Amino acid sequence: MRSAVRCRRWWNARWTSRSDPGRAGARTDAGVVTAEAAVAVPALVFLALGLVWALMAAAAQIQCVDAARAGARAAARGEPPDDVRGAALAAAPRGADVAVARAGDLVRVRVRAAAPGPGSLSLDLGGEAVALVEETVR
Repeated sequence: MRSAVRCRRWWNARWTSRSDPGRAGARTDAGVVTAEAAVAVPALVFLALGLVWALMAAAAQIQCVDAARAGARAAARGEPPDDVRGAALAAAPRGADVAVARAGDLVRVRVRAAAPGPGSLSLDLGGEAVALVEETVR
């Protein structure tokens, strides 16, 4: 009987010294918090970067629509095509393409641009507006 008690004491002493010398039979969670932080922090950073990229793409889309409207208004007033393109490019994001077409009494302005961000996340954004030429309204 004494040998079994000694063996159990020896085993408990070994287990305690490996896990936590201050508590008998308990393990510490000291490294778990560090491991969780090492996984969670980069994931949160990527999520924040993705949200910023999505907001920038949405803002560029709104700029494309506004630029198409500005170009259509200028074309409806009867301004020359260069002035129409200039009005649209002034409101468009950088690197935008502006196309102006007239079909009868209607003027159609299309603005296309690439979304800001890295190459693999590029989107084709665009806006289109149609206006009735004012000289035909009279």
